[in-house]
Amino acid sequence: MEYRKIKDEDKDGTSVTDDIESLGGKPLSANIAASERSRWMRKTTVTFALTLLTSSQAILIVWSKRAGKYEYSVTTANFMVETLKCALSLLALVRIWRNEGVTEDTRLSTTFDEVSVYPIPAALYLVKNLLQYYIFAYVDAPGYQILKNLNIISTGVLYRIILKKKLSEIQWAAFVLLCAGCTTAQLNSNSDHVLQTPFQGWIMAIVMALLSGFAGVYTEAIMKKRPSRNINVQNFWLYVFGMVFNAVAILIQDFDAVMNKGFFHGYSFITVLMILNHALSGIAVSMVMKYADNIVKVYSTSVAMLLTAVVSVFLFGFHLSLAFFLGSTVVSVSVYLHSVGKLQW
Repeated sequence: MEYRKIKDEDKDGTSVTDDIESLGGKPLSANIAASERSRWMRKTTVTFALTLLTSSQAILIVWSKRAGKYEYSVTTANFMVETLKCALSLLALVRIWRNEGVTEDTRLSTTFDEVSVYPIPAALYLVKNLLQYYIFAYVDAPGYQILKNLNIISTGVLYRIILKKKLSEIQWAAFVLLCAGCTTAQLNSNSDHVLQTPFQGWIMAIVMALLSGFAGVYTEAIMKKRPSRNINVQNFWLYVFGMVFNAVAILIQDFDAVMNKGFFHGYSFITVLMILNHALSGIAVSMVMKYADNIVKVYSTSVAMLLTAVVSVFLFGFHLSLAFFLGSTVVSVSVYLHSVGKLQW
């Protein structure tokens, strides 16, 4: 009797197979495709936003100068960047708590073991972010964007060592080509110096590349160690330690200036835009690390190099030389090769 009842219900209703293959009235394959499209759109949007933010970053730093000097304290500017990023992450969490409630993956309370990993990347980012202000004594905005691409090598090597991700031979070749493109774009045919950037600028660029590469890969490892953990919680703790380290930097480097002239002395509208740009860039970078990978961040920076050069022509009278054009072309080829190599994993 029970068997007959089940058979009758199976004839009158939908089949068991149909029940399994449908979800919310849609085929399972359609839901998977929709999920993939959503993931691709999110990744593309974040990467595109990061490219635009990165391209304007160097321009705003140079533009914030007055007579070749920063009238404001760069340590206070960095502190404001970390504070704004922390506030944005907290606001995003509040919105999630209101809509979805507090869960294990969205609560701020955590263990010491989870929080203890954040001071390392926060300290590395502090030094790297301070160096990016001082390097403009030796390079212009397009040159800075080019030299930033040196972190391709450090990122690739550390990506292999820390995250145990194997890079294809084509990708390694793309890294070498990118370095060659960066060097070519720096060639100077109008001077006795072979390269436009002096030795001090190259040293600072190399140190920045190492710091950026290690901090970026280390942060990505933290983000993906617990994939279910809400990204805003992870960001919050990272930025809290960033605020602490930047506060220490203010006490060590600019305590007298802040006490005598005020915390916001020398700030202008461009300075505020620069701080906002840095904060949004940091959020975009963390989202790329969470939902894509650190290599995407590096190559969005490479594309930003071209946009920075074009804008600098109109704002700062930058001269687009043949060497710069050839170097940019090599960088573009390396981006294509990296994409091809990734498909062969």
